[in-house]
Amino acid sequence: MKFLKTEYVSESDDSLEKSMSLIASAIADPSRVSILCALMDGRAWTATELSAVADIAASTTSGHLNRLLNNGLVICLTQGRHRYYSLAGHHIAGLLENLMGVSMHTFNSPEPRTPVNLRFARTCYDHLAGELAVNIYECMLRNNWLEADGSALTASGKMHFEQLGIEINARTRRKRCCPCLDWSERRFHLGGEAGSALLTFFLQKEWITRVPGYREINVTSTGRDAISRLFSLKVI
Repeated sequence: MKFLKTEYVSESDDSLEKSMSLIASAIADPSRVSILCALMDGRAWTATELSAVADIAASTTSGHLNRLLNNGLVICLTQGRHRYYSLAGHHIAGLLENLMGVSMHTFNSPEPRTPVNLRFARTCYDHLAGELAVNIYECMLRNNWLEADGSALTASGKMHFEQLGIEINARTRRKRCCPCLDWSERRFHLGGEAGSALLTFFLQKEWITRVPGYREINVTSTGRDAISRLFSLKVI
């Protein structure tokens, strides 16, 4: 497997303001937004799959993907004769998550319009989001698993992760642990490497399952019992 080398759009006036406008312009299309949102599940998609998600022709999808590639929003990797596209990294996922939160804001009604299932549990790139994730995060704070600002696991938190068998990559360059603002709940869930490790653990234990092609997460009957017991929550 190898990465397809991409070139960022570069012009003589390389000001921060212009760079920001280029990124905003690259996102400012409903079809490209659909593509980016699909990639928020943390997996790599083919152009054909993204074409179906965005409900556009394959030739049109190619042009949109090139625009996203040239602006560093997605990357392309090749495996044999196939090409797969994914978000360029956690920073892009964070940008999109924040943009979703801003876009959900309305002065007319405080009621969230996110579908109920998606609001309860979904992926936020490579970690768990939604009402379930927010409740788990708040339980961790109450039980002193996390520092008050959510920036790190406490000694107690590290011990519990180790006892559960949750492995955190010690060599990662990303934040080991951080609060991530949930765009539907408007509260924090667990991000960073710790959040990613927790999602992986839940999947390995088959406490949760992914909905193919979507960000939605289903909690299994075993998972409801285990998560309820572990985090003192009532999971329906």
